[in-house]
Amino acid sequence: MKVLVISTEAVPFAKSGGLGDVVGSLPKELKKQGVDARVMLPLYKSIKETYGSSLHFRHSIQVSLGWRKIYCGLYEMEYKGVIFYFLDNENYFLRDGYYGHWDDGERFAFYSKASLEILSTLDFEPDILHCNEWQTALVPVFLKTHYSNLPKYEKLRTVFTIHNIEYQGRFGKDVLVDLLGLTEADGTLLEMDGSINFMKGAIVTCDKLTTVSPTYAQELKNPFFGRGLDWIIRENEYKLSGIINGIDYELYNPYRDKTLTFKYSKNTPEKKGANKETLQRELGLEISSTTPLIAMVGRLVEHKGIGLVTNVFDDMMAMPSQYAILGTGEQQYENFFRWKANQFKGRVSAVTAFSNNLANRIYAGADLFLMPSISEPCGLAQMIALRYGTIPIIRETGGLKDTVAPFNPITEEGNGITFSSINAHDMLDAVRRGQELYYNKVKWEKLMKNAFRSDFSWKKSTATYIKLYKELLG
Repeated sequence: MKVLVISTEAVPFAKSGGLGDVVGSLPKELKKQGVDARVMLPLYKSIKETYGSSLHFRHSIQVSLGWRKIYCGLYEMEYKGVIFYFLDNENYFLRDGYYGHWDDGERFAFYSKASLEILSTLDFEPDILHCNEWQTALVPVFLKTHYSNLPKYEKLRTVFTIHNIEYQGRFGKDVLVDLLGLTEADGTLLEMDGSINFMKGAIVTCDKLTTVSPTYAQELKNPFFGRGLDWIIRENEYKLSGIINGIDYELYNPYRDKTLTFKYSKNTPEKKGANKETLQRELGLEISSTTPLIAMVGRLVEHKGIGLVTNVFDDMMAMPSQYAILGTGEQQYENFFRWKANQFKGRVSAVTAFSNNLANRIYAGADLFLMPSISEPCGLAQMIALRYGTIPIIRETGGLKDTVAPFNPITEEGNGITFSSINAHDMLDAVRRGQELYYNKVKWEKLMKNAFRSDFSWKKSTATYIKLYKELLG
């Protein structure tokens, strides 16, 4: 079986969020389980600057996009046993940052069309194209409308994965003919609410539709979570699956993590305390082994539940606790946490930037990890926290609900603290319960053991993907 994963991010080449982690890890595990999996990415400026000497130029083609003829170069590199293809066009990709440019619709329409055009020139003939997010959503659309009757394409099947439905790729109707070269009849595949919606087109035309957790797959059929696409997802429910993401257990391993001063494992959990002291010193927090240190790592935006936190933050500070916040996002939230760090010196640290190395030190040094998301398709942070023996406090939504089970002090089952409603005071109660468990050393030790035993490696999820691929190929 041959699978080409088409994405705009993959660790270590490009990452702005969880997509990069997923595409950087899944193909490696597919290879281990006997699938010839390869990855296709845009050749961003940052990739050229970092890996330029390792990239091998193969050839170039001209890609038709509407009335345009556009250059596309093909580069190749093998990384950890997986072959990566990079599509080059300096006009579109030799820029700072991956997204947020005025012509993103054109950039990723080109990338989707070029991904298909380049296939006929490769010495690799995939059975399945596994596309991810709105930036590659036109691949199944173009395949259905332009390529499906051609000899090299007629047996190709497509999987489209929604990692976050918040971002759909919406553009004016003028792009239909001018940019995409589609007819008005084809336009019905993409039209929605008076605009062109790339993601809608992929949902309609792909052969299998997946998202990144079973609970999120069900939530997307609900208007609250579906962001206007719930009705089209319900229409295509017959091809929908929810497959939980995994994390790279080689990359996230407290026993081998080079960013940590003190390496540890489930057999040496006492060394986690040494990392806590190191982190407190690094962040300017009071050195204390008895005060629970609660962490937040991620985007400071509304759908991450940050508004719940800000509403009751003073109540949270009334409890004996420290907070380590790392992330960027909406200006109001960045300003809020900087203000609170100044107000509660020694008890609150707010780093409104992002550093993977600091993130790992926070995972290792914190006692509790707060993740009160309004919506969370899968979430990787809670899995990483569990891998490092840090107890998550989560709202029961999406992948958070599928990966964190509430700890029962009587049966001593469960690996975290949970709450269900979108309510700041319910979240506050969950934080309070987490702190009470922290001070009960017998229960806390059992909870940490449960956390360390949680297994979110890619092995099980990859087997589910392979089963789906096999169903698709009959």
